[in-house]
Amino acid sequence: MTTVADCVYSSGSNRRLIRYSLPILLATVISACGSSPNTEQAGQPANQEELIAGMHIVDCLLPGQVRSLGNQTYITARRPIKTTASDCNIRGGEYVAYDRADYKSALNVWMPAAKAGDADAQVNVGEIFEKGLGTEPNYQAAAIWYEKSAAQGNERALFNLGTLYEQGLGVPANKLKALNLYRQAWGLPEDNVIFQTTARKEQEQLRAALAEEIAAKDTQVRLLQKQISSLQEKLKAAAKARPASAGSTSADHDLRAEMESLQQLVTSLQQSRTQVQTQLAALPATSGPKLRAPTARTPLEAVETRATTSNAVTPTMIGDLNFGKYYALIIGNRQYRSLSSLDTPWNDARELATILETMYGFQVELLLDADRFSIMNSINALHDKLGENDNLLIYYAGHGNLVDIGERNTGYWLPVNADPPPNDSFWVSNEFITNHLGRIEAKRVLVVADSCYGGLLSSSPGHLFFGTGAQNNKLDYIRYKLPRRSRLLLSSGGDKPVIDAGGEGHSVFARELINALKSNTQVLSAPDLFTTIKEPVTRRALANNFAQEPVYKSIKGAGHEVGDFFFVPRANN
Repeated sequence: MTTVADCVYSSGSNRRLIRYSLPILLATVISACGSSPNTEQAGQPANQEELIAGMHIVDCLLPGQVRSLGNQTYITARRPIKTTASDCNIRGGEYVAYDRADYKSALNVWMPAAKAGDADAQVNVGEIFEKGLGTEPNYQAAAIWYEKSAAQGNERALFNLGTLYEQGLGVPANKLKALNLYRQAWGLPEDNVIFQTTARKEQEQLRAALAEEIAAKDTQVRLLQKQISSLQEKLKAAAKARPASAGSTSADHDLRAEMESLQQLVTSLQQSRTQVQTQLAALPATSGPKLRAPTARTPLEAVETRATTSNAVTPTMIGDLNFGKYYALIIGNRQYRSLSSLDTPWNDARELATILETMYGFQVELLLDADRFSIMNSINALHDKLGENDNLLIYYAGHGNLVDIGERNTGYWLPVNADPPPNDSFWVSNEFITNHLGRIEAKRVLVVADSCYGGLLSSSPGHLFFGTGAQNNKLDYIRYKLPRRSRLLLSSGGDKPVIDAGGEGHSVFARELINALKSNTQVLSAPDLFTTIKEPVTRRALANNFAQEPVYKSIKGAGHEVGDFFFVPRANN
């Protein structure tokens, strides 16, 4: 009889586990093995579903407040907020029970305040339209509400609108406009070196693309004009060959019709070329405005580092820079109850937890073979642990899956008690994770997902403001980035399956992540970490006959600014 542990992905002679639940393969397992009882239902508290329901972030309508004005009292309008269902209950609010199948219920909470001009409500309405929530996304409507909120200077609306322009969703694609919206959202002056460096790169690429488009149109016009000239010669030759008294033939008529059609194409191409030429002429000069001069350089290795100890969580300091406290939630799911078990997540999670504790001073919570309740409860509990200047790293290694909801897929982490597709009752949705990341106070958050479809945790496009820490003055870079919020995702394989082995007892991704953190001796930014591991992960995967490429981007809808995440190694290790 086939067992769940035998369910592996095969490619040629290689046999290896994939961190992904293959629906067709799992259907075979079900028929061979029968269904497995669900431990979460059978062996845990009966009120667990109520506790889980209370952890979800909901659109809550709080009651009005009683206020006094002179001798009169009045009740203010009800106020919409996003909070957990349990918190909404405690505060006497109203919400629709967690069911995202109908976007209208969410709109009913936010629309009155949005129409009244509340910028936060307007951006929430935009996000509801962009996500779709049970229906197809309406990007045009999302852009309209983002525009209203952005006009009031709302940073989240500016950022969200920028992502629409970057991808061309509901608005014309325009990466330069997207860059400018990001700049405004993150409070960057136009002469900021990060903005100018990225803008110039985009301008150069756009300039080259427009010039190439003009050249292609010119070539098409020349070819069409040659065809027209050839047809004209045919008409002249046919006229000479006929008697003077003879009129035009049907063949002449066809030639003239073809010439007219070709001439219309020429006119259309010339008009289009003029539009592209106008776009090209409107681009700023490549020299750009004068940049701000950097401050004096201070080598980071010459500055004293005071990091946390294993017995107490204290802020990590470099000179006068306060990096805050560091926390990590590390999840490694290996032995599944109804899905194929994996080989390496325990090794990956344990070694990463040790490195973060001993080398970087993190306070670590390690979850091995976590069920749905354990994962959701640990994420929910982070609200009480983290302060506004703290750092949080969430690492997940295990199965992942996706559900196709039309124009946009949604991703899931699969706890050890997850049922096979299509039963997603005990899966942990990306929406649950991102909603909580937007609510917690921590200044800097990095999610590292080593699972299939881990990149679906963020709907943001690529990272235009890549902002690598390898600047001429790294200390200036840190000083700029440190006070700003970050919500970042480092995924082992984007929106595709990833390999579970190939890294000497670890996954290929975990092996390179561990190597990079172990060998690091200076302050390491998240984009620099990504740059360090991207090529080695891809190379290791190819050596195992598997295509895999890590992805790095911001997490949309979670309050990301232009911040970064920094790994600060302990001194004298």
